[in-house]
Amino acid sequence: MSEEFKVIETQEAFDAAIKARLERNTRSVTEEVTKKYEGWISPEELKKSTDQIDALSKEIEAKKATIADLTAKNAAYEISSVKLKVAREVGLPIELADRLNGSNEEELKKDAETLAQFAAKPGHQPRPKSTESRAGLTGVEEEFYKRNPDLRP
Repeated sequence: MSEEFKVIETQEAFDAAIKARLERNTRSVTEEVTKKYEGWISPEELKKSTDQIDALSKEIEAKKATIADLTAKNAAYEISSVKLKVAREVGLPIELADRLNGSNEEELKKDAETLAQFAAKPGHQPRPKSTESRAGLTGVEEEFYKRNPDLRP
C-alpha cells in the first residue's frame, strides 16, 4: 500500500477517480445484454417488419379479390359457352341460349330440349307485312290495319 489515501473534494475529482470503473462496468453490462438478446429483433426492426407484413397482407387480399372476380367471370364465360353449344346441338335459335337454365351440360341439354318444343319451327314464320294497298276498306278499317300491320283483311 504505497499509495496514500487522497480526500476527494470536488465533483470533477470524483468523476476522474471512478471513470475507469464506470467504463468497465458499462462494457461488461453491454456485453452481457448483447449475449443475452443475441438473435432478437429490435423494436425499430419489429415496427418496420410489421409494417411490411401489413402492406403485404393488404396486397394479398387485393389479389385474392382479383382472383375471385376472375374466377367468377371465367365460370360465367364457361356456362355461356356451354349454353351456346347445347343450343346449337338441339337446334335452338342462338337468341334463346341465354334463357337456358342449369348448372351443368346435362341440365342445360334437358332445358334446351324442353324449350325447343316451344320454339318456332323453320316453316312457321310470321306473315310478312303487306305492302299492297287495301282497296275497298272503309276509313275505320284502314286505320285499324295501320295500327295493326301484322293483321290482314
